[in-house]
Amino acid sequence: MTGRPDPATYMTQVAASAQGRAYKDQLLLGLDLRPGLSVLDAGCGPGTDLPAAAELVGPTGRVVGVDHDATMVEAARRRCAGDPQVEVVTGDLHALPLPDGDVDRARADRVLQHVPDPALAVRELARVVRPGGLVALADPDWETLVVDAPDDAGLATSRAFTRWTCDHVVRNASIGRRLSRLADRAGLEVRSVTSHPSVWLDRQAADQVLGLTRNSAAAVEAGHLDAAARDAWLDGLATGPFVAAVMLLVVVAAVPGA
Repeated sequence: MTGRPDPATYMTQVAASAQGRAYKDQLLLGLDLRPGLSVLDAGCGPGTDLPAAAELVGPTGRVVGVDHDATMVEAARRRCAGDPQVEVVTGDLHALPLPDGDVDRARADRVLQHVPDPALAVRELARVVRPGGLVALADPDWETLVVDAPDDAGLATSRAFTRWTCDHVVRNASIGRRLSRLADRAGLEVRSVTSHPSVWLDRQAADQVLGLTRNSAAAVEAGHLDAAARDAWLDGLATGPFVAAVMLLVVVAAVPGA
């Protein structure tokens, strides 16, 4: 598996995985969605989480999905065609197409790791949520990525792979640990910070999400990894028990002034 997966397929698979469901349940619980509320999903992608939000807010509620990618927006609209309370629009997280205080809740799930200015994006989330409303943020901290290997040489390659992922693959690799600070600086009152380890015991599933094969190939091409060491590392990962893990953090914060 060396090619980059289709983004919509990738997001859907992650959302459906055991690792995805565990923290997403916590994210929804933290938002305290109830019938009649309005909620924004900022960076909604292909809309994998919109139906669950629509079910919780009910027919009297409102769900708004925003994504900068027109292809994702169309996929989300198709997914939610049977939910009239769901609206999906194209927009930039740095300048959300909503007025001040327009929604009761907002969420950004594994989005801030990718945006050019996470602080501005969080301020925008705070702006569009009414006083007393809630904002939920979730992102991994990629510097916590660990991949077991059968020997010291393999473990050294695992550490080099994590460094490559942080320096060259993910734009904001340490965003998970920064979520609480970003929320505070945006004027939000942090209510909770929870950690959720994602653990893979299946190598192929981990390869799909973590890009073990494709990203290590890019690291070899860039001269960050030795080709022979990388091949030996992948061979080692294919034999015996497999373990990889990364920590994801969820922050729930309130807009003051209710």
